[in-house]
Amino acid sequence: MKHHEAPWSTSLIVMSIVTTVLLLGISAGAWWQGAVQQFSSPLRWLALLPLVILFGTALFTIRGYSISSDSILVQRLLWSTVLPRTGLESAAVEPDAMRGSIRTFGNGGAFSFTGFYYNKRLGNYRAYVADPHRTVVLRYAKRRVVLSPAAPEDFVHDLAIVPAAA
Repeated sequence: MKHHEAPWSTSLIVMSIVTTVLLLGISAGAWWQGAVQQFSSPLRWLALLPLVILFGTALFTIRGYSISSDSILVQRLLWSTVLPRTGLESAAVEPDAMRGSIRTFGNGGAFSFTGFYYNKRLGNYRAYVADPHRTVVLRYAKRRVVLSPAAPEDFVHDLAIVPAAA
């Protein structure tokens, strides 16, 4: 199994820091305000909702990608998302493949760019990205997937040399 890192882009680092500070601030401010105004206990617990959102989005962080004979694993914090190699028609390095994309459902920059996106070039696609500037597009018969390994050319090369299971 070959492993490839998924380094964060500067924009992802900045957006993740801003999101973290904002959600921590909202939670702390709401908790403090609830204490000062003596809100009922159940209402004060709503102040923890931003923390739930923060930790929930952090779980979807992309740590890296691994290539095996039958799958590509997108490694998250606590689990891996499996992309089958069966049906994979092509893999190509396409820098900035996400440029001009519209997020239709997903996360647009808090610890990762993940979810469902659309742009004119790719149509609808699924993203598992940490750096939108160094992207690889996987083309299946009925879907597209965008990844962002540290060395896109090496990733595509490794996909070709690790034989797919028949």
